[in-house]
Amino acid sequence: MSIIWTIIIGFVAGLIAKWIMPGRNEPSGFIMTTILGIVGAVVATYLGQALGWYRADEGAGFIGAIVGAVVVLFIYGLIAGRRSTSSY
Repeated sequence: MSIIWTIIIGFVAGLIAKWIMPGRNEPSGFIMTTILGIVGAVVATYLGQALGWYRADEGAGFIGAIVGAVVVLFIYGLIAGRRSTSSY
């Protein structure tokens, strides 16, 4: 059951992150939005544990997942922006 909740929270966090930070180079679609939110939650959990904000058995939570998804979306936009501006 926790995997299903992780996917649902990841999807909602990805939607909110895309709403907070819209852009031309953002990933689109149900799967990419869900992956964005899940990766954001993982990034926020890892950084929070590294900085001492969370214990080893704690996750980032919903707000942390949104912040992590915004960070992942920003990095994705930088990488996708470089790729689209290069000419072959």
